[in-house]
Amino acid sequence: MAENGARRIRLGMVGGGTGAFIGYVHRIAARIDGDYDLVAGALSSRPEVAKESGENLGLAEDRIYTSYEEMARAEAARPDGIEAVAIVTPNHMHYGPAKAFLEAGIHVICDKPITSTIEDARALAQVQPKNGAKFLLTHNYTGYPLVRQARELVASGALGTIRVVQVEYPQDWLTEATGEENKQAAWRTDPARSGAGGCIGDIGTHAYNLARFVTGLRTEAVSADLDSFVPGRQLDDNVHIMLRFEGGAKGMLWASQVAVGNENGLQLRVYGDKGGLEWRQDNPNYMWFTEFGKPKQLLTRGGSISVPPAASMNVRIPSGHPEGYLEAFATLYSQFAAVIRGEGQDYEALLPSLADGVEGMQFIMASVKSSQNDAKWTRFSEV
Repeated sequence: MAENGARRIRLGMVGGGTGAFIGYVHRIAARIDGDYDLVAGALSSRPEVAKESGENLGLAEDRIYTSYEEMARAEAARPDGIEAVAIVTPNHMHYGPAKAFLEAGIHVICDKPITSTIEDARALAQVQPKNGAKFLLTHNYTGYPLVRQARELVASGALGTIRVVQVEYPQDWLTEATGEENKQAAWRTDPARSGAGGCIGDIGTHAYNLARFVTGLRTEAVSADLDSFVPGRQLDDNVHIMLRFEGGAKGMLWASQVAVGNENGLQLRVYGDKGGLEWRQDNPNYMWFTEFGKPKQLLTRGGSISVPPAASMNVRIPSGHPEGYLEAFATLYSQFAAVIRGEGQDYEALLPSLADGVEGMQFIMASVKSSQNDAKWTRFSEV
């Protein structure tokens, strides 16, 4: 049983075998609140790695698969088959498994970006899921309690009419050229596996989704300047993007994987005509909120706050004990479990959806198109 006494959901995984960082993260997230049991997997396209990885995770021999197609067919036919599947493969291997499992009536938890091409994203949006199967896109930063609080503050009108949104996500781990021996870097810098965007697809989509989630603003157009600073690199490793939102608000987004001295420096600043807020992912249990003409207020996770968040139950431990990346991931998993059980109606608006994934691909493609045209303003409707 789950921590709350609810029945655990039978989970499968595609990708995420031995040595795969993001698969490890998803498995931890699924376990934190006790909502899932991992019972099946197609953990690698290489049969020997799939078998070894499945054995290491304690999966039954007959539920270790060497292809997602076989897994979808077999698990859908079992009376004790998986109810949800986590897809944690490189971008180009999201569409096929997501389509197969949705059509088999199995709920899908998919890493971002949703696909490697906008055509695949739109095709996936046209799939008719069997038995009402649901889809979750793991933009995990939306699971932080203070990000939820920021969203509530904006929605409440505490910031007034939003004027300026600034979001950035700098890293430095791709400052130098890398080879195939660095598996995490190799597929992210390969257009065949990553898609049209490098840095913009890997972390720029996180920054964009965070800004959209907190503010609720709809994007009209982007003006983008994408660069590949490392010689020979085929995809962007630094992006500067201006955004125009419906209603007149303006935005700025910077994402970089060659910004020496930065690790995972995701941060968001939102300014309206009544107030502003500032939040950083590397210190996520604190957020600055300022009403115009008044002193800055430091809001803390689980502390006294102006507007009670709809998701206050996501605070797992007392104030002063830090919660972070893994717990935010777990929030998405646990709330999706509630949706699967038919108990999570209040959560659905908070969970990143297939539609968010399609919009993320529009953001990538509009930005690529803009950059190819000397940063010409490009509307989402043009891609």
